[in-house]
Amino acid sequence: MKLLFDKIDALKQKLSAQQQVDSYRLLHGRGRCFESLEFVNVDFFQPVLLVVFYKEPPVDWLRQLTAYLSDKLSEQLSCVLVQRRYMVNAPSEIVLGAMPEKVFARRGELLFNLHLNAQQNSGYFLDIESGRQWVEHNVRDKRVLNLFAYTCAFSVVAVAAGAQKVVNVDMSSPALNLGRANHQLNSLPKEKTEYVAENILKSWSRVKKPGPYDVVIIDPPSYQKGSFIAEKDYAKVIRRLPELMPNGGMVLACLNAPELSDGFLRQQFDEQLPMAEFIERLAAHADFPDINPEQQLKLLVYKIPASLV
Repeated sequence: MKLLFDKIDALKQKLSAQQQVDSYRLLHGRGRCFESLEFVNVDFFQPVLLVVFYKEPPVDWLRQLTAYLSDKLSEQLSCVLVQRRYMVNAPSEIVLGAMPEKVFARRGELLFNLHLNAQQNSGYFLDIESGRQWVEHNVRDKRVLNLFAYTCAFSVVAVAAGAQKVVNVDMSSPALNLGRANHQLNSLPKEKTEYVAENILKSWSRVKKPGPYDVVIIDPPSYQKGSFIAEKDYAKVIRRLPELMPNGGMVLACLNAPELSDGFLRQQFDEQLPMAEFIERLAAHADFPDINPEQQLKLLVYKIPASLV
């Protein structure tokens, strides 16, 4: 518990020193690097602290945490929200304070709408920050295809970084509507984005039409029954890259599946697109240490040569 209390003290110092603090993971217990804290992750989305349990916490653990937060951060925190992922439908409950009407993830000057107590995923994934940084530095004046766009955080970062155009594709219309709202929230030009609500694996003609693309981002769910199963479907996406980017370009391939290794994704490229050049695996974000790097989020960068079609 002392480690978490120390991190809360560090957060208090940050909040005392600056008015706005970027959203970040306060504690990544799931990485099994902190003894006796494997059951919990803690995220800060100013002014809300999100505590996610992956199994029942020890007796009195939550009471001790809320007491310490009440003592140390009562003026800076509006709410402490607990989500219990080990229970059916991952129910949430407010254990301290009250939820603000609107809560945002903050990344520098950029804001992203959150729905913290509405469903399991908040709408913004902190662990993929290394990928967002890569996008930020590689999309100026480029046409970008954002596959499995979800709420379009990659797109917001890309447009803010000077991308010529971003096409966001996801089968969920509600997620894309949140993506539109994220662009509007940041006053980004409407003409820079396009939204395609389609099942990617069944709609390649619609995905291809706004191209060709210079940068393709692939960030699929690892397992979504009836939509995408990484182990069998990732290869289908890689196979289509040459027709999506006939002039060549860069690919950011993401895989958030602890059971599938870095080697799995590399093998898919080797088999489906042997001419693609592996550039690098982006380093995991420092807030997400893991005892086993192969269980971390995989972010692989590839260069696709021109004229493969």
